[in-house]
Amino acid sequence: MSADDKYPEESGRRRFVKGVVGGSALAGVGALGTVTVNSATASPGSGGGTTQAWAIENTGGPAPRGMPQIPLEIDSEGYIKGVWPSVETVAQGGRQVQVAEMDLGGTTYSSEWFQYCGVEGYAGIQPDYESENYFRSGSNPAYDWQSQRKEGGDRFHVDDFSDYEEWGNGIGTAGVGKPATGRWRSEDAEDVIPIQLMRSSQIEEAAQDNEWLQASTDEGFIAWLNKCTHFCCVPGYKQTEDAARFGDPNNVYCQCHQSTYDPFSLVQTLFVARPRPD
Repeated sequence: MSADDKYPEESGRRRFVKGVVGGSALAGVGALGTVTVNSATASPGSGGGTTQAWAIENTGGPAPRGMPQIPLEIDSEGYIKGVWPSVETVAQGGRQVQVAEMDLGGTTYSSEWFQYCGVEGYAGIQPDYESENYFRSGSNPAYDWQSQRKEGGDRFHVDDFSDYEEWGNGIGTAGVGKPATGRWRSEDAEDVIPIQLMRSSQIEEAAQDNEWLQASTDEGFIAWLNKCTHFCCVPGYKQTEDAARFGDPNNVYCQCHQSTYDPFSLVQTLFVARPRPD
């Protein structure tokens, strides 16, 4: 199997942007292996269980799968916000529990996408947590442009990324995409949900003929929950030259254990979401 054919046809992994659309069902050794790895993390609580999610692809290192994408939209004033699923009460495991779930771009989008690495215990992941859902700048941004332009807690606006087709910081290729670091659904909460936001012409182009990307991205913006699926560290896009040693300098790189992720390749992953603590 060549490097260009990383996933055999029978694995059912689906890739967009750089990848080729494969089967519609996740079945194969890779997907089942992920379930096995995560099944030991289950604990009593609400929600959780076998979950299929869109994620930026894990391309190397010990991480078992990609980091989940956060669907987003731009409001009438140009501010960027994450889409939170509709909240409803359902029967699950013989109990009535609240879930945040909706159909989006031909996919069932659920808050369970983000229930791993302890995030399932964060206030912002509770289905009924009150939030405006805007992506906000963190207090210690990873990029000079962000430090110069944004204060901690400021919302991100499309104008912040107006130079996305030229931006570069000396790492990897300039003009590939302009990133930002921040938080989501974390105002007045003890725990911060870390996110990475990026605008790229590659995402913009891919969304033209893809149902999921049309529904989950906007004007080339894409976002993901920035928690490595290995040991829950916080990776970075174009934050260190070391990314080139372990793959591609234009990839997201986790310095803790050298896992890498491709933000331009969206795949469906299958894993066991951890229940939210009662």
